[in-house]
Amino acid sequence: MAKPLALPVLSKINLFAKSASRFTAYAWPSLLVISLSAGLTACDKAGSANPAPGKAPEPLVKIAQPLSRDTIEWDEYTGRVEAVNAVDVRARIGGHLEQVNFTAGAKVKKGDLLFEIDPKPYKAQLNFAASELERAKSKYELAKNDLQRADTLYREKAISTEEFDGRSKGLREAAASVASAEANVYSAKINLDYCEIRAPISGRIGREQITAGNLVTGGDTTVLTNIVSIDPVYVYVDADEQSVLKYRRQAVKSAHNAELKGTPVELQVVDEQNYPHHGFIDYVAPRENTATGTVTLRAVFTNPDELLSPGFFARLRVRASAPYPALLIPDRAISADQAQSFVWVSNQDNQVEYRKISAGAHIGDLRVISAGLQANDWVVIDGLQKLKPGSKVNPEKITLGK
Repeated sequence: MAKPLALPVLSKINLFAKSASRFTAYAWPSLLVISLSAGLTACDKAGSANPAPGKAPEPLVKIAQPLSRDTIEWDEYTGRVEAVNAVDVRARIGGHLEQVNFTAGAKVKKGDLLFEIDPKPYKAQLNFAASELERAKSKYELAKNDLQRADTLYREKAISTEEFDGRSKGLREAAASVASAEANVYSAKINLDYCEIRAPISGRIGREQITAGNLVTGGDTTVLTNIVSIDPVYVYVDADEQSVLKYRRQAVKSAHNAELKGTPVELQVVDEQNYPHHGFIDYVAPRENTATGTVTLRAVFTNPDELLSPGFFARLRVRASAPYPALLIPDRAISADQAQSFVWVSNQDNQVEYRKISAGAHIGDLRVISAGLQANDWVVIDGLQKLKPGSKVNPEKITLGK
């Protein structure tokens, strides 16, 4: 029978067992990580032995040849639509406002009755003036008869010269009284007529500023309403000195004088394009505004559909050149390198070239190219973002103007 182990021996065996278990718990994960790292390193080495680099695709771009056509240059200005005629309607006499005879915002014609002021006080004044006129006429007739009798008596030496002169002067005084009374009658009639306030022009009327039942005063103190004409309309713009000189030189070439009246212009309002309204210049300010260096131009436009209202914001353009042949490309195809404008041109090998150009006037969303391009060049229109000289591209040919 084996002897049982001594206590010290058993203690050493237990301590060894615990150490072995700790090694097992901590060593296996570390060994696993080391094995995985070694495997990955081996894979990397295997992959580096046979590399397969990716090639970036050629960028898609749209190219087009410049548009060749006869072109007219226009100068664009910002202005406001104004009425040809605008009137503030006021009462010429004071009185009680009895009636308003129009609808706010309606069309009115010249002479239409708008307001009525109580006429009774003015009728009384007219009646009084008429009575005074009749009295003056009666005195005139009496003085006239007295002079006729005095003339007969004076010839017969029955009255003195002094008495004859007195009756002669009495007739002249009576005649003057008649003239004065007639003037008072005329003034009273005018005041009575002013009780009816009529439209001084044809146009569209605003709202009533004073309603019926109020007391109004005569003169320029009380505005009752306003009227603006609607057809035609004016548009005022300020042109710089250089542009005005250019227009005048063109007028000298075409009409043999520097008069700008009749120069064709076009107009569009904020929701329009392509300048659908056509008019002409009818006024040029006789002197320049030295504070701004501009000259005021006024154009007139027909407005039968009342689309253009006074006060509207408007864009006006004036013809700035005679027709001439030009090459045009979309403005978005032009890039800028500091002060130099350039475009990208695609060659036969589908490689892009950096091409300096001279850009001219804007024609809608197109731009005149005065130098640097030929009619058969293929210009990159869209897809310019990452191009550089010599870049290969995948072009799609398009036709401008379609």
